[in-house]
Amino acid sequence: MTVHVRDHGAVRLLTLDRAEVLNAFDSPQYDLLSERMADASADDAVSVVVLTGEGRAFTTGQDLREMASLGATADLEPPEGEGGGHGFTRFMDALVSFDKPLMAAVNGMGVGLGLTVLAHCDLVLMAGSARLKAPFTELGVAPEAASSLLFPQLLGWQRASWLLFSSEWIDAETAVRWGLAYEQVPDEDLLERTLALAQVWASKPLVSLKATKAAMVGARSDAVASARAREDDLFKVLTGSGANAEALAEFLGDDS
Repeated sequence: MTVHVRDHGAVRLLTLDRAEVLNAFDSPQYDLLSERMADASADDAVSVVVLTGEGRAFTTGQDLREMASLGATADLEPPEGEGGGHGFTRFMDALVSFDKPLMAAVNGMGVGLGLTVLAHCDLVLMAGSARLKAPFTELGVAPEAASSLLFPQLLGWQRASWLLFSSEWIDAETAVRWGLAYEQVPDEDLLERTLALAQVWASKPLVSLKATKAAMVGARSDAVASARAREDDLFKVLTGSGANAEALAEFLGDDS
């Protein structure tokens, strides 16, 4: 369970590292990344944050072994007595409220949250070999992270429908063409190129960067909150249901 932190001037690079499970998120990993983002938000020496992954995945989203063990009790609401919550909910709260420019350098597979998180990033660059997938229908669950709202806005209704209903992969070229990513970069140049663009933003006054971010996300904040609530309600109903249990058992080889 690791999130590496490395500063490049006023640009903070956060690298997910659970490479042995393709950077999948369990509850402690959600909490740790939430803490790292809060640290970056509070540090006036940091102007821009870049998310990336270690190894051959950006992130494959929710750890499915944890999902199988949680069943219908999956953490979608803050536990009683813990105002900030934890796990997925805590991370989503940190993500949608993050008040500085946020970039993603998608170095490999982005599955589930590895895809939906990109709609909350202000600039996305993808390695040429990277691929993205929304596996929700395949897993018998509902969309997450306000993707049911943000993907139609970003991609158009029909492309978003294909992405969310099909559970099919899309490659980096398609992601750029559809408007989900800004640029496709050779694998070996991804981090250097992303950091170079981040430095352009970081050279501007922090107060202006934060004001611009606030104006942009403020226009959609109520709609994002409503979409998250709808999705969470559906997710709670479907997690642990017959279709979800069968999908998880097949994926985990009946040993979950």
